[in-house]
Amino acid sequence: MSPDLEEIWVYLSATPLLGLTLTLLAYQAAFWIYKRAGFHPVANPVLISVAILATLLLATGTPYQTYFDGAQFVHFLLGPATVALAIPLYAQWPRLKAMAGPLLIALVAGSLTAALSAWGIGALLGASRESLMSLAPKSVTTPIAMGVAERIGGLPSLTAVLVISAGIIGAVFGRAILRRLHVGDHAVHGFAIGIASHGIGTARAFQVSEQAGAFAALAMGLNGLITALSLPWIMPWVERLFAG
Repeated sequence: MSPDLEEIWVYLSATPLLGLTLTLLAYQAAFWIYKRAGFHPVANPVLISVAILATLLLATGTPYQTYFDGAQFVHFLLGPATVALAIPLYAQWPRLKAMAGPLLIALVAGSLTAALSAWGIGALLGASRESLMSLAPKSVTTPIAMGVAERIGGLPSLTAVLVISAGIIGAVFGRAILRRLHVGDHAVHGFAIGIASHGIGTARAFQVSEQAGAFAALAMGLNGLITALSLPWIMPWVERLFAG
């Protein structure tokens, strides 16, 4: 970077709104690529925008906290956006009531499988206890996952990375796997992706149909609730079981 450009960047990086501007521009560029790729799931805009921002921050030596001082405005909007998901869910209320029993079973099974399978694979590969406890809540939306990880002895920062990774993988490969399994119901697609891949998967589900998105939003919210309530007492029991 030339001295003049470096001086300009140092000046701009001190402005909190720089993080917000970079985030919006990166996502706009990523979505343009996604659109040009025919909305192929591999060209996931979240994955591309994260890569763009990470590369830019590394290339300029900008601390993450400096970036987040501006990007936190986008982070704040996660709350209202999550609440707004109740609108399409309300439109699916008759179907939801009809499927209440199977959905409850799927929720419990999916939530436990997501946590215990991640913990088990990590244990087989020799991961440390902190890493295992960071892995367990990786299928829950970020704020809940980080809180749960801290409660059970994990590393919240590592959990945040794992949550984003799980979301991107689910958004990219989730529908292809479900089609291979000959699952055609959009409600089932959405609910499965919502449990496994939280908000990023839910965004992908809405691109399939409103029904898929509504059921993904329901799964994301309920999975966060059941994980927050159950994991703090399940994981110590799992540790004692396998330690013995």
